[in-house]
Amino acid sequence: MRAMKHAGKARQDGIGLMLRSFAIVALFGGGGALAVASVSAFKAAAGTLILAWILFALFCLNFFRDPQASVPADPNAIVAPAHGRVDLIEEATESEFISGPCRRISTFLSVFDVHIQNAPVSGRISFIAHRPGKFFNAMKVHLSAQNENVLIGLESSERPGERIAVRLIAGLIARRIVPWVVLNEVVHRGERTSLIRFGSRVDLYLPLTAKVCVRLGDRVKGGETIVATRT
Repeated sequence: MRAMKHAGKARQDGIGLMLRSFAIVALFGGGGALAVASVSAFKAAAGTLILAWILFALFCLNFFRDPQASVPADPNAIVAPAHGRVDLIEEATESEFISGPCRRISTFLSVFDVHIQNAPVSGRISFIAHRPGKFFNAMKVHLSAQNENVLIGLESSERPGERIAVRLIAGLIARRIVPWVVLNEVVHRGERTSLIRFGSRVDLYLPLTAKVCVRLGDRVKGGETIVATRT
């Protein structure tokens, strides 16, 4: 039941967006009656608005889907924090929480991917920092470093002294990062931790001792795919 924490929050967000968009459609649809020259023209305009809303609602239902992760039991496993495609694996330096060299695994999330994030390991949330920035296309790794982002730092309970961080990065369309966790909250591997609206990127920072198990181009599932193991 641990992985059920925060279940349903994404759906609530999506339903709220659908209702607000429907209110806008209703408002413009009602006002449109005064702007058209005939009843037939009004019906055509209203039909177009309703069709557009239905398509948007279907998109929201798919985008805000909330699958339950099948969390691996291997105590040495570190799981993907996001659903998407791995497009960068490198040694990097993370100065805010890791405070030194680390391994970075970056996952790009298209608008067709699940946008809920999951805890890569069990531990305590000991760092959360929001950094304002730009909204460049998150597909371009070199530009995404300048984008608005939220860094979440975990002190692992699975290995003493281990620090792991997840950076949630906004994109060209993603304009809202919603962390569900708070400082000092205890999370378990695979639990839901946050939501990013629409296309974006998630970076995972690991100790240099971690053995990466994924390759460039691999598709991963948040809370489920093993992306690295401890040695």
